[in-house]
Amino acid sequence: MKSNYNMEGARDDQPLFIYVISDSIGETGELIAKASVRQFDTKDFLIKRYPYHNSVEQIGPLLEEAAEHENTLIVYTNVDEKTRAYIKCKEKELHLNTVDVMGPPMDRIEDILGYAPIREPGLIRRLDENYFKKVEAIEFAVQYDDGKDPRGIVKADICLVGVSRTSKTPLSMYLANKLYKVANVPLVPEVPVPKEVYEKDNRRLFGLVANSQKLYTIREERLRALGLNSSAKYANVDRIEEEVDYSVRVMKEIGCTIIDVSNKAIEETAEIINDYMVSRF
Repeated sequence: MKSNYNMEGARDDQPLFIYVISDSIGETGELIAKASVRQFDTKDFLIKRYPYHNSVEQIGPLLEEAAEHENTLIVYTNVDEKTRAYIKCKEKELHLNTVDVMGPPMDRIEDILGYAPIREPGLIRRLDENYFKKVEAIEFAVQYDDGKDPRGIVKADICLVGVSRTSKTPLSMYLANKLYKVANVPLVPEVPVPKEVYEKDNRRLFGLVANSQKLYTIREERLRALGLNSSAKYANVDRIEEEVDYSVRVMKEIGCTIIDVSNKAIEETAEIINDYMVSRF
């Protein structure tokens, strides 16, 4: 005859209660609990998540309640030392089964690195939020690249203006990885500048300029890569100088910050813009 008790003395005919306690939202603990219980041939379990619990006053009653059930597991992801010590103490006092998700990995990493963790709740979620902000910023840069839609100028954290081949697009993408939403607008003498550029807060406007010879070299290489004739107007020195002069006049009219990118890497230009943004906002 099969016993109603497992090896640890818990009753097999009782449901399994899993309490997930966290000082953040508790997603990590719940995911581990679900993955673990799925390894057993049972549907008789209940996972109860308690987010933002990081005080003795909050956690104490939960542990007392858990002790009333036959089959109970406490999964906790708290990082505060005082809270974790309290749970360990109650584990012995109330004869609870507990799993400290964060403790052992943090202890081992501390041994390896030689310094203590910051023990700040919610860092995983904060990193996730930054990831999604980055994706959103990249999608924004693609959508509002090369003046496709002037509405992007209004919405953008940063608006770049300049003639063709002044690295507006790659710079927009690089800044997007820094979580900035960037729109860029090409300046062409024959094409009116969108009114939104003149209405934009000029602290968020950055004009990119480069010397004519540098632009000539870049444009000539671009035409060659496309299999086009390098004598095209696009790579004509006189035309390039006309465009550069025009762009500088526009930049002075809108009062933007002008950056010479002739001999700058994209990373260097991005750092300059970031420094301006940090100091201004």
